[in-house]
Amino acid sequence: MAKLDLLQGTLDLLILKTLALGPQHGWGMAQRIQQISDNVLRVNQGSLYPALQRLETAGWIDAEWGASDNNRQAKFYRLTRAGARQLKDETAQWDRMTGAVAKILASEA
Repeated sequence: MAKLDLLQGTLDLLILKTLALGPQHGWGMAQRIQQISDNVLRVNQGSLYPALQRLETAGWIDAEWGASDNNRQAKFYRLTRAGARQLKDETAQWDRMTGAVAKILASEA
């Protein structure tokens, strides 16, 4: 199965959900998304870091520098309270949208 590139809004939702599981650095988030999706979804660095910056500016995530598993300096991100609320809202919107798309795909021509 071919790997899929992510749309911007979907990427934001996946980042928020990934951070709801615990603080993580950028590369770790990309790996976690790919792993949880059974290698179907991939996040390229050119999309990930602008999205992280956008989410940080919105106040939905915070960041601080720390040491990664291999003792390199990395920026670690965590979900804020506002981010948790945004995750809840975006998840509800996603559920409504995918439900509507599923109804259309299931309809008889």
